[in-house]
Amino acid sequence: MELKCLLMWLLFGSVTGNKPGRCPDPPRTEFADVTAETYQVETRLYYECDSGYTRRSGQYSGIRCQKRQQVASWDYKIFECIDEKTLLSTAPTMELALTQKSQRTMQSPAPQKRQNLSEFKQKDVCGPPDAIIPHASLSQKAQYYVGQVLHFKCQRGYDKLPPTSGNRTCKEENGKIIWTPLDMRCTNDSGSSNPSFSSPVILPVTENTVSGTEPGKCEI
Repeated sequence: MELKCLLMWLLFGSVTGNKPGRCPDPPRTEFADVTAETYQVETRLYYECDSGYTRRSGQYSGIRCQKRQQVASWDYKIFECIDEKTLLSTAPTMELALTQKSQRTMQSPAPQKRQNLSEFKQKDVCGPPDAIIPHASLSQKAQYYVGQVLHFKCQRGYDKLPPTSGNRTCKEENGKIIWTPLDMRCTNDSGSSNPSFSSPVILPVTENTVSGTEPGKCEI
């Protein structure tokens, strides 16, 4: 009995030990587009419908990077955004079924999976998802894992103050999973000073600036 319990404990430990660490949500950077060249296994991304469209009831909006037969690829689900006006439509059920079947044929992710195999086979990561879903786009909502690198770039009109791009990496440090700092701020103000630019702009205190001043007081 004890041997059986020990074997189960070792098996459970080996399985959980190989599971990648889940990253916290990355700090929000206003007026910046976020992209990635690759995604770690277990990553989950989510689609959202454009304004005026809504997800068809019962469908899942997420996709997941999975490793199958030593190859990482996206697991796509059937997802469709429909015009909100059609919710009041009384179209026959058969016509709706034919429409869904047609959408599944056009949006089959199989070609995208085969396209990614040769490029990312050795890296054990997924490439950018390229399944095209009408009236939908990838949302900022995502579930990342240790090793993920995100690229930030200021949107047009908010790239007046360099640097206008940078990277964050999710990593484990001292037993904690963190995102590395991002040394950029997207703004439409090209001036040298910006009141909202609170970090990483810090005025240094040196011996020259504090000499001749009383304790507790700073010269302006």
